[in-house]
Amino acid sequence: MIRLIQVEVIKLRRTRLTYGLLAAAAGLTALFAALEASRAGSGSVAPLSTAAGLDAVITGGIWALLFAAVLGVTVSSGEYRHATITATYLVSPRRGRVLAAKCAAAAGAGAVLGLTGWLIATGIGLGIVSAHADPVPIGAATLARYAAGHAVAGGLLAVIGVGVGALVRSQLAAVIGVFVWAVVVESVVGGLYHTVQPYLPYTAATTLSGSVLGGAAFGPAHGAAAAATPLPFAAAVALLAVIALALAAIAAKTTVEHDVS
Repeated sequence: MIRLIQVEVIKLRRTRLTYGLLAAAAGLTALFAALEASRAGSGSVAPLSTAAGLDAVITGGIWALLFAAVLGVTVSSGEYRHATITATYLVSPRRGRVLAAKCAAAAGAGAVLGLTGWLIATGIGLGIVSAHADPVPIGAATLARYAAGHAVAGGLLAVIGVGVGALVRSQLAAVIGVFVWAVVVESVVGGLYHTVQPYLPYTAATTLSGSVLGGAAFGPAHGAAAAATPLPFAAAVALLAVIALALAAIAAKTTVEHDVS
C-alpha cells in the first residue's frame, strides 16, 4: 500500500497540471485577499485592525480549497482521460487499493494547497497590519486553528474530488461539476434553506478555514448565515470525512470495478 501511495505522489509531482492548479490557487488567493484588504475600513469590510477585518482577508484562502477539490478530481479521472488506467490496473489489479492510494496522495496534496492559501492570505493581512503599526487583532492560537482548518479542509475536499472523479470518469465533466456545485448549487440551496447551509460540504470547509458562515459563499447564500450557525470544528471535519468515505466507497463498488480499455 505504501508503494502505491508513493507512486501516486510521484505522478502528482511529475504532472504539470498539479503546479498549474497550485499557481492558479495562489494567484486568486493573493488577488482576492488584496482586494479585501484594499476595501478594509470602507464600510462593507471592517478595518484590518479588527478581527472581522483580518478574517475577511484570510477568507481569500478559500480559493485554494476549491482548487484542492479540482486536484482530487484530476487524480482519479486523469488516468481515464490519458488512457493510462489500464496499465495501472495491470500493475496493481486490486482496484480498491489503487483508489485508496489515490485518496491518500490527494489528501496530502490538498492539504498543501489549503495551507498555501492560508499562508498567502494571512501573510497579506498581517503584512498590511504591520505596515500600519496596528496590533494584530487575532491571537496566535486562532491563526494556528485557521491554518489547521485550511489544511484539513483542503485534504478532505481533495479526497471528495477523487471520489467524484472516480464516479464520473470524465475529467472535464467532473471539474465543471465541482465548480457548479460550489458556485451555483450551494449558493442557491444555502440562500433558500438557511438551516441546511452549515451542512453543505464546500460551505463547511470554508468555515473550517476561519470564514464566517456564508462569508465565502457566492450569490444568494452570501451573508445568509444570520439564520444559522456554523458547525463546530470537529463536526465539520466529521461531515467532510463521511462524504469523502461515502463517495470513495460508492466508486469502489460501482465504476471502479467496470472494465476499462
